[in-house]
Amino acid sequence: SQERSARLRRWYELMMENKEELARIITAENGKPLKEAQGEITYSASFLEWFAEEARRIYGDVIPASAKDRRVLVLKQPVGVAAIITPWNFPSAMITRKVGAALAAGCTVVVKPAEDTPLSALALGELANQAEIPAGVYNVVPCSRQQTAAVGEVLCTDPLVSKISFTGSTATGKILLKHAAGTVKRVSMELGGHAPFIVFDSANVDRAVAGALASKYRNSGQTCVCTNRFLVQKGIHDEFVEKFAKAIDKELHVGNGFDAKTTQGPLINEKAVEKVEKHIKDAVSQGASVVTGGKRHSLGKNFFEPTLLTNVTTKMLCTQEETFGPLAPVIRFETEAEAVTIANAANVGLAGYFYSQDPAQIWRVAEQLEVGMVGVNEGIISSAECPFGGVKESGLGREGSKYGIDEYLEIKYVCFGGL
Repeated sequence: SQERSARLRRWYELMMENKEELARIITAENGKPLKEAQGEITYSASFLEWFAEEARRIYGDVIPASAKDRRVLVLKQPVGVAAIITPWNFPSAMITRKVGAALAAGCTVVVKPAEDTPLSALALGELANQAEIPAGVYNVVPCSRQQTAAVGEVLCTDPLVSKISFTGSTATGKILLKHAAGTVKRVSMELGGHAPFIVFDSANVDRAVAGALASKYRNSGQTCVCTNRFLVQKGIHDEFVEKFAKAIDKELHVGNGFDAKTTQGPLINEKAVEKVEKHIKDAVSQGASVVTGGKRHSLGKNFFEPTLLTNVTTKMLCTQEETFGPLAPVIRFETEAEAVTIANAANVGLAGYFYSQDPAQIWRVAEQLEVGMVGVNEGIISSAECPFGGVKESGLGREGSKYGIDEYLEIKYVCFGGL
């Protein structure tokens, strides 16, 4: 474990030394602004640092036995080969969050990066070699879009693979779960979200607007913990919408990710843009109003204006499915119970956010929201020491934190008799 710890630590240091170059690869691959890409590399490396430290803390147990001539021991052992299937929106961090834990536990990994963003995975492999992580421990299998389903199936069905860890859409996750069931593999699934962002009358509106901006428009709305629907209480609804619209117009700049003033890069592909358009068209046809944005940006086909909608109802598509783009729909509500009911109506539950300065309400709502992660008066909540994951159809298991390494360990009970 000490050797694993030292190699992971070295890998972390190499990532930080090459931060600028790694960030440029991400911006070139998926378009996110360079400053965000630099942030991702720091975040990505933090998982290697965290799990380098956790590698030496895989504690077993000694359990008092019921018979005098026995001793009961519990050992934790690596599950074996882990297949890691990652998405394009965080092409580096979604790898290290899984691989750091797997390697710390003593597993080897086969990484299948998203077909849109294979270069980050390969760059990490080069640094793994430099960190003297032995050959065959970190493996990358890039593949084309055409081959993705077939490669995913092989990874999930091959008996030599003991564990699957996937981050991506709920629909794909369900297919992989079915494949993995054939050989009863261990699975970790971090699937889609539909994050509510509730602003109560007692909220500090300026802080709520700042949190809303960060939570909704990071990576142009293309993260699984991005706010997907805003629920704003009637007493502060108009003030919030007005300030939010001003902040969008003033602080967000659509452009090339390599341009220093850009905060909003392109969406990943044409299909992503079409989904945003479809959600806006559906909402407007049912009576929603466009406050700002609403259409493709003049820069090019994958660029879209940051958009704010009001008069939104729960019947609209954008409040029923994940948009994964720069669209903020605002629903007005009257009571706390109503907001919680709307928030929990989704079949997924990854992140949820709310702003309130009433301590009793904070406890009530934090406990009642059916999500794996809650941001109270905070719009950005991810970090290496916190357990990341969801409930309902948002997935299985947790990543990062002291809990993340357990996903790659088997518990073995040893009964030592005849003493």
